[in-house]
Amino acid sequence: MPLTRNLNIIIMKNSLLIAICLLSVPAFGALDTNRIEQLTGLKGTWTAAEGVFKITAPRTDIPVAVDGWKMPPFMGLTTWAGFVEGKKAEALLAGDLVLFEDEVNPVMSALFEHGVSVTALHNHFFFDDPKVYFMHIGGEGTVEKLASGVKAALATQRQIRGDKPQPARVFGKPFAPGQNSITGVRIEEILGTKGQANNGMFKVVIGRSAKMPCGCEMTKEMGVNTWAAFAGTDDNAIVDGDFAVLENELQPVLKRLRAEDINIVAIHHHMTHEEPRILFLHYWGKGNSEWLARSLKKTLDAQKAVK
Repeated sequence: MPLTRNLNIIIMKNSLLIAICLLSVPAFGALDTNRIEQLTGLKGTWTAAEGVFKITAPRTDIPVAVDGWKMPPFMGLTTWAGFVEGKKAEALLAGDLVLFEDEVNPVMSALFEHGVSVTALHNHFFFDDPKVYFMHIGGEGTVEKLASGVKAALATQRQIRGDKPQPARVFGKPFAPGQNSITGVRIEEILGTKGQANNGMFKVVIGRSAKMPCGCEMTKEMGVNTWAAFAGTDDNAIVDGDFAVLENELQPVLKRLRAEDINIVAIHHHMTHEEPRILFLHYWGKGNSEWLARSLKKTLDAQKAVK
């Protein structure tokens, strides 16, 4: 076979291989910043040095006092969402939403419905009036999906304030059961865990472990645990507690709790340098004690299903 023909065949094969490789790699262009602004309804700014497009929304609808001082939004009361071109998807999202207590859980559910993750929930101040919480968000995907999630969160927040101008002080109706009289045996049966009774209240604790740099084990009694405490009556109960989760368990657990209409009140860490990394999410729910226990069992099952 002539040398030139061999070379042509080799070149054709290499060209075909390169073409296949190029087709298999997602082709992402520059961020569609106009579309982000259209979807969120907010003007943004472009930071060329970092390739970040950022939208902001100062909370100016309700005055917030911190330590007795009326705080301007510039001092830390501004919702923001930043977009950067992704590596495995079209875009990467990060942000922080400034929310009042009665906005937190409806906004969280709206984010989940649009495929946006919630990565932290906590306070930034003491002595703030009304109380302000900060919800950190993230996600990867199309600009359309991520910006739509931010839009839904902001729309939910605005609807709540439109319906009720002043932030609520309780979850629905005040909880006032009188004497506590929780039937613990039914909770034990549902959760499959022995618990502890105390003056009509009931608590179950499920341990897990992590290792510290010293080689020491952090275990159930050292605070690495999921727990649930019930108070009130079987027909009118509250449950509060904490889920200890690995990072890849956080979103499934949050989504399941919200699907069960249980409120999330904090997401944070309790330790540093532990292995594996453990995050803690605190929750609060109201309802029939058996229904609450079944909701927690569904959440525990969702956590166990994570690979």
